[in-house]
Formats: sequence, C-alpha cells, structure tokens
Amino acid sequence: MACFERASPALKEILLKLYRTEKPMEIDHHLYEFGAVEYHIQSSASDPHDTYLSIATPLLSQGVLPSHGFSHHTIEMIKGICSDCLEIVEPAREGYQLTLRLDLAKIPRGKDGAKVIAQISSVQAVILSSQLKEMLQNVNSQDTSKGMYKPIKLVYHPREPFFVIRQPQKITAVFPMRFRENSDVIIATAFFQELMDVGSSEAWAKAPPCTWSPIPPPELRGELFEDLSTNGGFVSFDIFSCHVEGKQLDKTVRSLLNFYAYVKYHVKCTRGFIQRRMKNRLGSLVEVLQNASLEKEEHIQKDEGCRYVRKLVSFSRSKILNRRCGHFTKRIRSPIKIHGFSRFRQQWTMPKFSLTKYTKLD
Repeated sequence: MACFERASPALKEILLKLYRTEKPMEIDHHLYEFGAVEYHIQSSASDPHDTYLSIATPLLSQGVLPSHGFSHHTIEMIKGICSDCLEIVEPAREGYQLTLRLDLAKIPRGKDGAKVIAQISSVQAVILSSQLKEMLQNVNSQDTSKGMYKPIKLVYHPREPFFVIRQPQKITAVFPMRFRENSDVIIATAFFQELMDVGSSEAWAKAPPCTWSPIPPPELRGELFEDLSTNGGFVSFDIFSCHVEGKQLDKTVRSLLNFYAYVKYHVKCTRGFIQRRMKNRLGSLVEVLQNASLEKEEHIQKDEGCRYVRKLVSFSRSKILNRRCGHFTKRIRSPIKIHGFSRFRQQWTMPKFSLTKYTKLD
C-alpha cells in the first residue's frame, strides 16, 4: 500500500543526523523509494557547509509536462521550500533530474530547524503535487483531439495509474481498481456503493461527486487494454472550479494522490474487523456449547442420585432387617453343643421294637 507521504522518513533521518552533528561527516548514500524514486546524499568533511541532494523521480505524466525537466511553476515551488538554505544546481548531476545544494548551517536551531528539514525532505511530494496542480488549475481549458477530450494518464505508482480527463467546466479523475483477493473485491464494491450514496446526500454536497461502474467509462475508449483490465471497476470524481480554489487545491491534490492507499487501508481494516467479529462469535458459541454439556452432566448425576434413593425406599422393612440382621439370626438358629449330653441321650433312649409283618386272612 503506497501512501503519499509529505516527507520521506529515511531522507529526513539522514538530514537530521547531518544537521545535529558537531563534527563534519563524510556521507555518500543512496536511497530508493516506491515509484522508482532515488535520492543521493553527499556530504564531504572538507566542505562541511554544503550538502548535495540529487533526486531522480519519474514525471507524473509523459507528454503533457516538459520532458527536458520541470516546469517553471514546479521550480518556483521547490525554491519556496527554504530559499535561505536551498539552491538549485544547474545542470543537475548525471542520472538525476534535480540537484540541490543545502547549507545546513543557515538553518535555525531548535524546533524550527526540524520543521525546515521536514520541508526539504518533502521535495519529491512537492514535485508530484505541483504537476497535478498545474492540470487541475486549468479546469476550463480544453484539449481536444478529433472532437473528443483526450485522457491524461498519471503514474504516481507503477501498479496504480489513474486518468485525468478535461471536460467543459470540470475535470474528471478516473481510478481503475485492482485487488488480489476476491474477498477484497466484495468489500471494496460495497464501500464504493456506500461512497456514492453518501456523496449524493445534502451533507456532502460540496464534495466532488463520486460514481462507480464495473465497466470503463466512455471517456477511456481507446486506452491500452492492460490499463482497463480490472476486477474492482472504475471510480470517478468530478472536480469543479470550487474544488481547486485557495486551500482546497492542496486538499484535492492530496486526496487524489492518496485515494488508492485510502481504499486499500479501508479494505484491510474491514477484513480485520470481520475476522475479529467471527473469532469473538465463535468463542461465544463454544462457551454456550460447553455450558450446555456441563448442565447435561449435572442433570445426569442428579437423575442417578434420585434412582438410588428410589431403590432404597422401594425395599420393605423386613428385607432391610433381613439384610442387616440376617447373619445374627443364623447364629441364633445354629445348634448349641453341650459336652457329655450325647452319653446322657444314649442312656435314656427308648428300646427299638421289631415290627413283624402280618398276613391278611381270607
């Protein structure tokens, strides 16, 4: 996600290091940023007052702005960053489009000095924004070819080009939207439709009107197929003269250069929000299932206890006594043995009489 930063963080860090050092430093450093932007910082210990900053950046649009360098408007904006400590070296060093000579000793100390360093670090943003400002300021101008308005392709990032189309009384900016995942396409489509609904309301009547279409607008007919092959459709903004007057111009330029980053940031946050909601919902469902299983186990244990009590109650009192005192009654019923009683019994036994059989007389 390429976000349009006002100041380059890496360039700002190196310049602050040179600004705050007490001893001269020898630096020959190359920095590369997205969009084929290259910085070259040179500082020599033999010449501590002068620091050279060379910049190589692609033009926002080919064929519209001067190919030999920057326009007069862009040069004046670069000089306006800090005229006391900044000077443009002509010609620029080989391989670069702009070379600046910086006198860091003339920068005031304290918080004001840090602000000046931040402004110098934003020179690439000044170049891009000035090029787009030149196009937007000429809202009423017309560039026609065979009766049709010719689209201008702007390449802020190699994978994220957009088009500016000059029309009567307005300028239309068209953004082809591309996403890697199908889920991102669904989220972005819903976002674009909501953006259209909100933009058409009275509360946002002063904002540039927004439209979204799954197919290319008629103004882009004849453009390259690779520029029109998208899976997220096309988002268009109509910019009128009220949107480029005074301070509104800077806001409009920054919003257009950051639109791709804003959409991708929204899609990423929405996807993360949905995943968190799903995770929380899944946790709550698992908790409900666990509570239900625990209640079921407690209910089963209560049923088993009630069955045991019912069995105890169903036993009769005789059975309970028999179970508890059965071994005691067995001991009572067992014969008592008396020593010498067997002899006494033999003496008093009755004589045995023989039984004779009688026959029946006829």
